Amino acid sequence: MEMQTLIPKEFFVTGGKAIGRLSELNAFDNALKDAGIANCNLVEVSSIIPPNCREVPPRDIPIGSITYTVISKAHGRGGKISAGIAWGFAEREGFGIVAEAYGSMDEFTAKKILEERIQEMANARGIKLRNIKYKIETLDVPKGSYGCVVVALVYLF
Repeated sequence: MEMQTLIPKEFFVTGGKAIGRLSELNAFDNALKDAGIANCNLVEVSSIIPPNCREVPPRDIPIGSITYTVISKAHGRGGKISAGIAWGFAEREGFGIVAEAYGSMDEFTAKKILEERIQEMANARGIKLRNIKYKIETLDVPKGSYGCVVVALVYLF
């Protein structure tokens, strides 16, 4: 019996942020809308980009699509929140890795954490990364409001 696998051919990275007055869930939904992925059924996956999977500009995804994504998200009710990802490809092995960071922090702190995490992931695999990229969303959430930031690496098949 042959094992079937889903291997993405492309990916894009997107991000969004939103402030809501009603609930954390509504702020999250609006952040997904800002990122252009609110009408997808998101499936969170771990952090490996297959060999020969190429980055493309963000594109529209049909409504209701099951959509595989590496996602970083942060919620807050006052103060600064950030969510971000870092991604890069192994120099020789051809596959990529993705690191996430999120929480009550500024953009500088988020980037520093991402740098440390992606390097640790590379070290654990014995690989050297090339062309590491970052996408970080940061938001100052007013007291009494709900805030959400999301960054997603979205796979396309």
